[in-house]
Amino acid sequence: RAPLSQEQQSANTQQSANTGRAGESSGAEMIKLFDLKKTQEKEKGTALAGGKKIAPGTIRMQKDIGELKLEKNVTIEFPNGVDDLMNFKITIAPSDGIYCGGRFVFEFKVPSSYPHDAPKVHCETPVYHPNIDMEGHVCLNILREDWKPVLTIQSIVMGLQFLMCDPNPDDPLNKEAADALSHNKDKFTHIVKETLRGKSLLVGGTRYEFQKFL
Repeated sequence: RAPLSQEQQSANTQQSANTGRAGESSGAEMIKLFDLKKTQEKEKGTALAGGKKIAPGTIRMQKDIGELKLEKNVTIEFPNGVDDLMNFKITIAPSDGIYCGGRFVFEFKVPSSYPHDAPKVHCETPVYHPNIDMEGHVCLNILREDWKPVLTIQSIVMGLQFLMCDPNPDDPLNKEAADALSHNKDKFTHIVKETLRGKSLLVGGTRYEFQKFL
């Protein structure tokens, strides 16, 4: 796993707050995505007209999305339209670090039991990363054993940003990438940059293709 300690989570939260206060001087514009009140009124009207009850998970997602604030290098997309808040994609374009220059798409599938159960998150973009395997499974503690109902979509997005900024080789999904990072960070960085240039790579005996970003 790639656990975030309480100190790291707190630091990330404080960093996000500082970014919002910094405004233009920080260059990290924070975007409020939805007018929560209007979204709730629309859903309520639709439910009343159809005689059906809004699922608790949907109500919670209205709140999470209404309060979601993203830095300028993070975007959100609803493939089925904003009426379906339970399925969406987050794109992270790291502005620094080893993966700077890439654009990584994470697919979110939120269960009806949310927030009691965590969303399922899958990385659609092939990436050579200790905490993301070549099939796109993501190793992030708050998506698994450390998930709590008080956590939000904002918490997960911040966790993914942290993974892309500071990969953790200690308890990986991609052991080959973790070993490379642990033993020779410069060599690991070179391999990652080559994949960002679209060069294929042999991982675990299988050759994988990568998108060209650089």
